[in-house]
Amino acid sequence: MALNCVMLSQQHAPIPLPGPSTGSEETEVARVPLSAAVELLLEIPVVPPSGSGTAGGSGGAKKLQSTGWIWLSDQRFVFIKDPAKSSQLNTLSVPLHSILQTKYEQPIFGGNYLVIEIKPTSGGGLTEGTKLEVRFKNEAIFPFIGLLQKTREKAIYMRRQIADEEVYENLPTYTTPAESMSTASMRGCPSDNPPEYEN
Repeated sequence: MALNCVMLSQQHAPIPLPGPSTGSEETEVARVPLSAAVELLLEIPVVPPSGSGTAGGSGGAKKLQSTGWIWLSDQRFVFIKDPAKSSQLNTLSVPLHSILQTKYEQPIFGGNYLVIEIKPTSGGGLTEGTKLEVRFKNEAIFPFIGLLQKTREKAIYMRRQIADEEVYENLPTYTTPAESMSTASMRGCPSDNPPEYEN
């Protein structure tokens, strides 16, 4: 997953990635438009000093907020900010297999929202424990949550299938031992059945 690293076309849409095994481009599953007024809050924990180290963060979290639209494909969840707004959070790309868990929140006061816990990749600008809150201001969020869950499950299944195929392709080829090898190891033993076994 990467912060502010999505390549965009001239139409301000993400450029599809090549497929993991087939080489074909990723397929768009859904697009939540600007009219839905998607609000994204990204909470990036500041990493505290580890073990005997004295330098590092003080704990807490860095919070980035932006309004824009969502592009969901068969490989990733992409957020793109509204070009008319200014924010430090321009784009966010999360591979679907990096979504650790989702949680649908229904507060007593305020609108429903989705919390996504994500596993960061090295060099992506995020740390362990990063969480994402997604709110739809002008549309219902529940249908999107169902679509995200189904798409994520399928992406994880396909990733496992590809991994299994690679394991099976890398297995050595097994052959039966040659006749000469089997008789050479059995010297001194008769190769015929005893007389009482013959019918």
